Amino acid sequence: MAYLDEYQKWLEYPALDPALKEELEAMKGNEKAIEDAFFAPLSFGTAGLRGVMGAGINRMNRYTVAQATKGLSEYILSFGKETAERGCAVCYDSRNNSALFSEIVARVLAHDGIRVFLFDELRPTPELSFIIRRNGYVAGVNVTASHNPKEYNGYKVYWEDGAQLSDAVAGAVSERIRATDLFGVELADFEEAKRNGLITILGKETDEAFYEAILKTSINPGAIREAAPGFKVIYTPFHGAGYREVPEILRRLGQESFYPVKEQMVVDGNFPTVKSPNPENKEGFAIAIDMAKKMNVDLIVGTDPDADRLGAVVRNAEGEYVSLTGNQMGVLLLDYIIRARKENGTLSDKAVMITSCVSTRMAEAVADAGGVETDYCFTGFRFIAERMNKAVSEGKQFLLGFEESCGYLMGDYARDKDAVGAAAVAIEMAAYYHLRGKTLYDVLIECYRKYGYYSETTMNLVMPGVDGLERIRGLMKSLREEPPADIAGRAVAAVSDHLAGTRKSASGTEALPAHLTGSNVLGFMLADGSEVLVRPSGTEPKVKVYVLTRGKSAEEAEKTKSELTEACKGWI
Repeated sequence: MAYLDEYQKWLEYPALDPALKEELEAMKGNEKAIEDAFFAPLSFGTAGLRGVMGAGINRMNRYTVAQATKGLSEYILSFGKETAERGCAVCYDSRNNSALFSEIVARVLAHDGIRVFLFDELRPTPELSFIIRRNGYVAGVNVTASHNPKEYNGYKVYWEDGAQLSDAVAGAVSERIRATDLFGVELADFEEAKRNGLITILGKETDEAFYEAILKTSINPGAIREAAPGFKVIYTPFHGAGYREVPEILRRLGQESFYPVKEQMVVDGNFPTVKSPNPENKEGFAIAIDMAKKMNVDLIVGTDPDADRLGAVVRNAEGEYVSLTGNQMGVLLLDYIIRARKENGTLSDKAVMITSCVSTRMAEAVADAGGVETDYCFTGFRFIAERMNKAVSEGKQFLLGFEESCGYLMGDYARDKDAVGAAAVAIEMAAYYHLRGKTLYDVLIECYRKYGYYSETTMNLVMPGVDGLERIRGLMKSLREEPPADIAGRAVAAVSDHLAGTRKSASGTEALPAHLTGSNVLGFMLADGSEVLVRPSGTEPKVKVYVLTRGKSAEEAEKTKSELTEACKGWI
C-alpha cells in the first residue's frame, strides 16, 4: 500500500529529525496510525495548510512546511527578480513549533534569493496583513492554526493585497508544492542570510504603524476616557499573540480599569487553562467570568492565539454572564457604527457593510434601516477582502466586514479579520453605552425589538478518518442532486447551488451574482423564511451547516432553530 511505502521512506531517511524518527518508531505495527499520517499529503488551499503536528505527509512538521514554502518560493520567482526583491513577510503565533516553522519558512525563501522580513516574536495575523500592504511586500506567511486545539498548527499565506490567496494563486502554488521533493528542499544558514540582507528582522516599528491604523477607526475616541474609571473590562488572549497589542491599544485609548486574566497572559502553545483556545466557546472564559463576578464587571473580551477572532461575554439583566455569538457582536458593531457616524456626521450616503452569506440576516435589517448597502460574499475573509477592494475602488465608505465565526474588520488598513482592532471598537462601543446607562446586553435586546428576533447556529457534521473526505463528497452530491423537499416539516421554497451559480424555485431557475458562484455551498430557503446553508470545511474533515431563523418572538426563533438543527443531524 502507498502509505506503507511512504512510511518506510521516512523511516529510512538518514537525516530525519530525531523526534520525528522516534514517533515513527512508535507507530510500528499500528497500521491505522500509519495510514492516518501517510495516506495523503496535507491539502494546500486558499487557507494554506492546517493539520495535526507530527511525523508524516498528512501532518504539520518541518518537512511539510519546507515543501510548502518551496512551492510558494517558486511561484514568487516565476514573476522575476524584482518581485523576489519586494520580499515576503513572515510571522507566527504562540503555538508549539510556530517559531521553528517560521524560521524554516524564512530560510527556504532566503536560500532561493527572496528577501524575508521576519518578525522578532509572535504577532497577530492582522498585523501581517497590514504590514504587507503598508510596506509593499509581494506575500506573507503566518505560522498559525488560529483557534484550533493545541495539537494543530498551520500555515496561512497572503498575497500582495494583504488577503489570503485566491483560488487561482493557491492552485498555482499547490502545483509547485506537489512537484517538490519533500526531503530535497534546501535552506539558507539563518545567520548568514541575516548578514547578507536576505533576512531582515521586524520589530516594534511595525507595531507603532499598526496601532496608528487601528486608532484611526475610532468614531468616539473620547468615550473610553470619559467612561473611566467606572467602566471596567476584563481581557484574555488565551495564551496567544494578542497579549501585548490589545492591552497597548486600550491603554492608548484611555481604558483605565482594564484587567487581564494573568494566567492566560502567559504565552504557551499548550493552552493549559483551556480545552480549546477558541473565543467562540464560553467555557474558555471560565477564569475571566469568576473574576468578573468578584469585580462587578459587565464586559469580557478574548482573542484567539493569532488574534484575528474576538469573543465577548456580557452580563445580562439577571446578572448572568452570557457569550455573544459572532452574529450578535456583528449586529451590535454595525448598529453602533451607523448610529455613531450619523451622530458625528461621518456616515456617507455610499456606505457599505460586507458579510458572508452564512452570517445573520439581521445585519441586513440593521443596514437597511440605516441606509447602508449590504454586500454578501462567500465564507472566508479573503472574499470580504475582494468585495472591500471593489467597494473602495467605487468610492464607497467601508463600514464593517464580518463573519459569524467572530471575525471583524472596521478599517481598510488590512484585508483580514482583526481582533485587536475589533477589541478597540467593541470596548469603545461598550463605553459609549455605559455613559448612557446601558450594557451591551441591554442594547442587543433593543436591537431585537427594533429589527426582529433572529437566531442562528452553526453545526458541524464531522466525518474523520481516511473515508471522511469521500463521505463529505457523498453528502454534498446527494443534497445537490436530490435536495430535500422539506426540513423539519418546513417546505423548501428555493435551492441555491453556489457551485453551479443557480437558484431554483417554483417560479424557475435564475442566475446567482457572479461573485457568489463557483464555491461548494448549498442554500435551502424555507417557506417560513428560515435558511439552511451547507458547505464542506476548507481546513477540517467536516461539513458545516448554518441554520438561520427569524421569528415573531425570541422563543419562536429559537424553537425553529432547534427543530431545523435536529433534522439536519439526520443527514449523516
